[in-house]
Amino acid sequence: MKRLRRSDLTATPWKNGGGLTWEIAAFPEGAGFDDMVWRLSMAEVASDGAFSAFAGIDRTLTVLSGAGMTLSFAQGGSVTLDASAPPLSFPGEAALNAHLTDGPILDFNIMTRRGACVHRVEMLAAGQAVPSDTIALVTRTHPVKIGDFILHPDEVLLPDPQDDLTGNLRADGPMISVSVRALT
Repeated sequence: MKRLRRSDLTATPWKNGGGLTWEIAAFPEGAGFDDMVWRLSMAEVASDGAFSAFAGIDRTLTVLSGAGMTLSFAQGGSVTLDASAPPLSFPGEAALNAHLTDGPILDFNIMTRRGACVHRVEMLAAGQAVPSDTIALVTRTHPVKIGDFILHPDEVLLPDPQDDLTGNLRADGPMISVSVRALT
């Protein structure tokens, strides 16, 4: 397994200047937004504002830390997210604005190209087995021991694709498991 700390990654400013993004992994490796099949990242939302649109992309966002934010969708409706809210899935082309509750937040994102693959973001309870198709494990506000690692909220654990996780790996606290399945 490979642990990535946010401090090991390169921060990239958003186009609108509202925050920073740290790319964790993409497939194919080194792919940009135009040719990626999937992408994992952490983002700091530092100010209120519009989210970037990504046509043909499905997204899931999970708040890891901070007081939270309310996302308002142009087509109507809003949802408030904080570090205890379930992950939110939405189409990448959705027009939405973020309003921070009280200061910046850190979130975890997965994006997958619609028609090429699908993703699943699952909240695992303490002691629950990690699904065998997991490509990333993330924790929220508290460190969690998983296997030989103590994972902190600004870290991601990437299992080796050769690892057999079937029923073997369990954490001592709640975790987020991310899986991706190719459609073709």
